[in-house]
Parts: sequence; structure tokens; C-alpha cells
Amino acid sequence: MKILNLIVVTLFCSSVFAQTTLTKKQQLEALPNTVENQFIKTYGKASNWKEYKMITRPDFQSLQKNVVDSLVALKKNIQVKQLKINEQEKSISTLNEKINGLTNSLNSSIDKENKISFIGIGMTKSSYNLLLWTVIAFLAITAVFFILRFKNSNRLTKEAKVNLTEIEQEFEQHRKRSLEKEQKLRRQLQDEINKQRGV
Repeated sequence: MKILNLIVVTLFCSSVFAQTTLTKKQQLEALPNTVENQFIKTYGKASNWKEYKMITRPDFQSLQKNVVDSLVALKKNIQVKQLKINEQEKSISTLNEKINGLTNSLNSSIDKENKISFIGIGMTKSSYNLLLWTVIAFLAITAVFFILRFKNSNRLTKEAKVNLTEIEQEFEQHRKRSLEKEQKLRRQLQDEINKQRGV
């Protein structure tokens, strides 16, 4: 019976060991087919000898071929991406040149918008406004000055006309009085002459 138990235990352990080994092989085969997983699979399939792992020649050649293929694919991918990067850099530099051109054009347009040509002189709008309002103020002050001078001259002219009228009236009155005096003196003279003759 002991032998039977020993055989059962041995069979059980060997079946568990076989299932574990089978499960381990299935897990290795189920891994995705990447370079890293191929190294893991190859290492898992390798047999042990002392502290060394022994890889079969077909597994090594398959691993080598897969690694070389992966490297070639990566190099192609790197070249394609480098070409794309170069194209994008060219596109970026072209766009930067366009942006610089548009920025210069915009600055030029803003300068033109903010400047006004006055008598052939380029001036900013604020300088032009200041000059314009200074000229307007000068003209307004000059107009007020001449209006006041005109009113003063007009007043003086009216006063002179009134004075002239008064003087003409006084002169006319003085002339009449002088005529009357002269006539009176002539009469008196005539009377005196008549008196002298009649004497």
C-alpha cells in the first residue's frame, strides 16, 4: 500500500509539474510578438545546463531574424518620421516667413493709418490734430481780434459821423449867425453912411 501511495503521489506531482510546464509554455506562446517578448520566449524555451541557458540554433536564428527585421522596420519608421519632421520644419519656416511678412505689412499699414501727410510732411494723427486745433485757435483769436477792431472802428466811425453832423449843424448855425451879424453890421454901416451924408 505504501508503494501504491508513493506511486499515486509521484504521478500526481509529475502531472502537476507537467501542467505547470505546459501552462508556462502556453503563457509564453500567448505573449504578444514583440522583440522583448521574443527574448523572453527564447529564454523560456532554452534548456538549462549548470548555470547556463542553452538556446537551439533555429530559435537563435529566428530571434536574430526577428530582431534584425524589427531594427530595419524601426529604421524605416525613423526615416519616414525624420522626413515628415523635415517637411514640417520647412513648412514651419515657410509659415514663419509668411507671418513675418504679414507682421511687417500690418505694422506698415498701422503706421500709414496713424500718419497723415500734411503739406508733404508725414505727421502722426495726434500731431496733426494738435497742429489743426492750434491753427483753428489762432484763426479764431485773429477773427475775434479783427471783429473787435471792426466794432471799435465802426463805433468810432459812427461817433465821428455824429460829431460831424453836430459840427456841420453848429457850423451852419455859426454861418447863419455870422451872416446875420454881417447883415446887421452892413445895415449899421449903411445907417452910419446915411447919417454922415445926411448931415
